[in-house]
Amino acid sequence: METLEKTKIYKKLGFDSEETKEVVSNLNLFLANLHVHYQKLRNYHWNVTGADFFDIHETTEAEYNEVKEEIDEIAERIRVFGATPTSTLSEYIEISEIKETGTDLKAMEMVKEILRDMEILLSFMVDTIEAARAIGDISTDDLVTGFMKRREKIHWMLTSFAKED
Repeated sequence: METLEKTKIYKKLGFDSEETKEVVSNLNLFLANLHVHYQKLRNYHWNVTGADFFDIHETTEAEYNEVKEEIDEIAERIRVFGATPTSTLSEYIEISEIKETGTDLKAMEMVKEILRDMEILLSFMVDTIEAARAIGDISTDDLVTGFMKRREKIHWMLTSFAKED
């Protein structure tokens, strides 16, 4: 009796630094923008006043806690590739497209600023997903797609909240 042997082709675990160069670059840009966004959320949480205080105070706290987790996951994903995440505030501010604001914004100005930040973050998420897909990096694609789904929902909610009737 003859046995048929099948040879399974195994995928390698991990990528080399040349393959991941663009993914890491995009992750670092996303990371820098998230850090500035995170600090803006803290600023707004601490400094919101007026009739919308409770809504914005609670929403910004929930959001900065989510962003804090995303920051950690992105930095750890960069480390998976054997690279070093951008890690200083000065680097974040220098390369981030999201810019700091003062503490004197009105509540609805804060919401509109958060919405603008989310659109900037979306562009970095799309760039990162495209770079990940180009090398078959399903894990980064999945990670960032999850961030995108969550952010789309909060963007919708904040857009509805800020809508002027």
